[in-house]
Amino acid sequence: MAQVTRRTMGENVELLTLDELTTRVGMSVRNVRFYTTKGLVPPPIRRGRSGYYSADHVARLELVQELQAHGFTLSAIERYVAGIPADASPEDIALHRTMLAPWQADSPVEMSRSDLDKRAGRTLGDDDLATLAALRIVARTPRGRYEVAVSQLSVGLGLLDLGFPTEAALAAADVYAQHGRQIAKELNELFRTMVWPAYKESGAPPEQLREVVERLKPLSIASLVAAYEAAMDETRRENIERRTR
Repeated sequence: MAQVTRRTMGENVELLTLDELTTRVGMSVRNVRFYTTKGLVPPPIRRGRSGYYSADHVARLELVQELQAHGFTLSAIERYVAGIPADASPEDIALHRTMLAPWQADSPVEMSRSDLDKRAGRTLGDDDLATLAALRIVARTPRGRYEVAVSQLSVGLGLLDLGFPTEAALAAADVYAQHGRQIAKELNELFRTMVWPAYKESGAPPEQLREVVERLKPLSIASLVAAYEAAMDETRRENIERRTR
């Protein structure tokens, strides 16, 4: 495989042909050209009549693939990519990919309605599904199937057996979503301004940051649970003190 290099700021930068690029990212020529016309990746670097692609093209196409895997529509991907500076380095773009990766180890399992009923051991009604959806255990896909958090399904079914109100599940989901978004924004800002600069300055590759985040995920989740439990204990004590006054 022939590779071309160009000298930029004293460094040799690997350039790929279109065929090499498609092999590297596992994407068709048609899709690469389509995403280029949409502005999701910059045009190829011209060398005479030939076009070449750099690590920046690779990083941006991999980001598009990551966003697609998370169910982003094309318009949503365009909005997301528009928020990334044009001069962002491949390492900066890798940080975006790192933060997009799921924080829970268990991925949802897609199944049909009948498969879901079999897994539940019962026929689930519309109200049951609404409650499980509010609890983020079941989500309906555009194709009419269901993504199921299998490890949490038994917990949800137990709540259904106890008559947990759908309205309460929906209200709780709103609370989790509101505060979850705020936590996500603050953690993302922390990684962007404190964690990534430290690793970037040390010359560490993006893969090392990804490994750090992967190792940090279970600790972060455990810390959130511990903080929640501590807050609940404090709230309970405050309620008891208020009643005894």
